[in-house]
Amino acid sequence: MKSRIKEYLSQSNKTWIYILIAFLIGVMIPWNSETSDSVTENNEHSKSQVWTCSMHPNVQLPEPGQCPICYMDLIPLTTSGEESDIDLTMTEAAMKIAEIQTTKIMTGKAIKEVTLSGKVEYDETQIKTISAWVPGRLEHLYVDYTGIVVKKGDHLVDIYSPDLINAQEELLQAIQIFQKNSDSEFSKLAIDGSRKKLKRMGLTDEQIQAIEDKGESTDNFTITSPIAGVVIHKNATVGNYVNTGAKIYTIANLNRVWITLDVYESDLGWVKFGNAVTFTVNALPGETFEGRVAFVDPVLDDMTRTARVRINVENTDMKLKPGMFAQATIQSQLDVHGHVINPWLEGKWVSPMHPEVVKDHPGQCDVCGMDLVRAEDLGITQSSSKENPILVPASSVLLTGKRALVYIKKPGTDKLVFQSREVELGPRVGDQYIVFDGLEEGEEVVTHGNFKIDSAMQIAAKPSMMNPEGGVSSTGHEGHGMQPTKKITNSSKPRTMTHQMKKLSVNEHFSRALNLVYDAYLISQTALANDNFKEAKSALFALQMVLTAATDKDFGLDDNSRKLWEEAQSELLKQTEHAQHWSSIDEIRESFKNVSLTISHMMESFELMGNEPLYTLFCPMAFDNEGASWVQKGKEVNNPYFGAKMLHCGSITQTFSPDMSEESDSHDH
Repeated sequence: MKSRIKEYLSQSNKTWIYILIAFLIGVMIPWNSETSDSVTENNEHSKSQVWTCSMHPNVQLPEPGQCPICYMDLIPLTTSGEESDIDLTMTEAAMKIAEIQTTKIMTGKAIKEVTLSGKVEYDETQIKTISAWVPGRLEHLYVDYTGIVVKKGDHLVDIYSPDLINAQEELLQAIQIFQKNSDSEFSKLAIDGSRKKLKRMGLTDEQIQAIEDKGESTDNFTITSPIAGVVIHKNATVGNYVNTGAKIYTIANLNRVWITLDVYESDLGWVKFGNAVTFTVNALPGETFEGRVAFVDPVLDDMTRTARVRINVENTDMKLKPGMFAQATIQSQLDVHGHVINPWLEGKWVSPMHPEVVKDHPGQCDVCGMDLVRAEDLGITQSSSKENPILVPASSVLLTGKRALVYIKKPGTDKLVFQSREVELGPRVGDQYIVFDGLEEGEEVVTHGNFKIDSAMQIAAKPSMMNPEGGVSSTGHEGHGMQPTKKITNSSKPRTMTHQMKKLSVNEHFSRALNLVYDAYLISQTALANDNFKEAKSALFALQMVLTAATDKDFGLDDNSRKLWEEAQSELLKQTEHAQHWSSIDEIRESFKNVSLTISHMMESFELMGNEPLYTLFCPMAFDNEGASWVQKGKEVNNPYFGAKMLHCGSITQTFSPDMSEESDSHDH
């Protein structure tokens, strides 16, 4: 059987391995008082070395041999006190088998990345409206549809305006009077006034000069484009009469566009003015654009709980078109305290009205002419520390609630010693964490295999992830009767249990066997509910191995209990005998149906130890409406026969309450 177990352990899922380990410890080294007392007596009269397993320190035997769990050669147990309560010593061979990997702690730049989505929009400062400067009738349209690209000075529309004709006549008359009397100051003033009037009506200097050169007025006046861009809106129609100020066209310059992004409230702390941004658009696969945050909206949207962030991007090649969707990543550099800093802005001068205007020296804003202000005075940057933060790989950190634990390789020793260390973490940056306290640069931390080390620490009753104080801890299955892990020695004695009404009492040795059977079953139930074929198969194979290992074991049961146990054991072995050869999840569910009936019967017959009830549930639709039951933890329905298809189909039909009574020496078995 050992060879079968070793072969399967090398290729199957790890979730159930600890179940099989714990059971094999219990059944291969029986806890009967006779053996225990004899070994204890022998130990009292000998000074022989205690032997242990480097991977499973809870195994402690009086003579060399192989570990009953992993079959590694046992090593002498050091009792000189060299190893502290937070240390774990391993051999190089054990380290290789456990695939332990370490890396040195380094300092470096901490870059926090926030992924956002948004779209390309017009630059609002580059949008111009072409309106009528005088009342009149539109005689001709040069631009008669939206989307036309125009240059500065291109003709847009011809307008007939009596007011404009009168203004031209006034200019021509003033010129005639001046020609007759060139010394008249009044004539000069009249000419200047007429020219200004025409300019206020929208005429350019070139158009006014053309009127003077021609010497006669023009009926139709041509409106030209003041900027280069794209016509994005057209109100003009030939023959329309427009009043002063009426909108005719809207033109947008697309040489620069905005990328507007929506930032969730929880990410706002990482987004600051000046942060570097990279983004892509679906229309240009494989091409990446860059920019910097130019504006963060000071107001949050009540409905979406997001704030808008703007990036100004040059678009002279016209690749980016308003309306395109963009996926962006904002990168923020953090200091040793986890605060966002902007080294790029240190010592820079920024326009308070147009923060995209950034210069290396004081001066005026190119847009509004206001004096530039130091970035530090505007509060958009902080003085960055010259010291980089300490970074630790995220894979090395074991998180549980508010605690964070890492294992470091202890320096200055000839042995491979690993030590647990609680650390204070800062923000996560990519695949690393900033470390505020607990680690120093150069220390070697475990990045792969830390869960295995932690499990060994738990078994050795030392401080671990789930048990910071150390001492005897449970295996993590208390909800269905798993008893605390004990040191494996030949001096252990069985505990006594109280009877539970209408159920057969169980001693501790048999209780551990039952609990391991229940553990394997419950793992398979959860795996089937999650549609996890591999884990369900592994768990039921583990159940078979547990049952096989328990064959012919004397658990100290009375005749009635022994008969019930042997019948259940035989039925469960029958249902799982082909576990290794199952090729589909449907095969597993078919056997699981019968396994569930036997498990439920066992729970009805024997006391359930632990502190959490178990429940039998029934689904009437399973197996073509034939119906099937199962046992699970918790009241929320997790159907193993349908999985995600109908996860919550079923109802509770029976509750198994654990025996919560006190231990008593009057009920020894």
